[in-house]
Amino acid sequence: MSNPQIRDLSPADVRGMVQRDEIVLIDVREPGEFAAERIHGALNFPLSTFDPKALPTGGREAVVLQCGSGKRSAMAIERCRAAGLPVDSHLGGGIQAWVAAGLPTVRYDAATGAVVDRS
Repeated sequence: MSNPQIRDLSPADVRGMVQRDEIVLIDVREPGEFAAERIHGALNFPLSTFDPKALPTGGREAVVLQCGSGKRSAMAIERCRAAGLPVDSHLGGGIQAWVAAGLPTVRYDAATGAVVDRS
């Protein structure tokens, strides 16, 4: 994203932060997208019903947003700012960048109905 006020974090950075319990990763994609494939530990707060005041802010972990490509998470950051919340970071490139980097996800296999841990 070209907005200098939004911090683009790399997939490797986000993974390290999740592993060190430094962040709460919020996925703003819709429930069907989240169910189809998600990042381990991400919480789903869909943009269509996004309420910044419902986010788990104020704890020791920072909130980092994530979507499919980075567009919706940037929109959610703007909503957080409008609500006066200190949320300024997202996964640059979204889950697409995460998958392209070969990082693990949890996926639903529609053919078998199984949940697949893609490590």
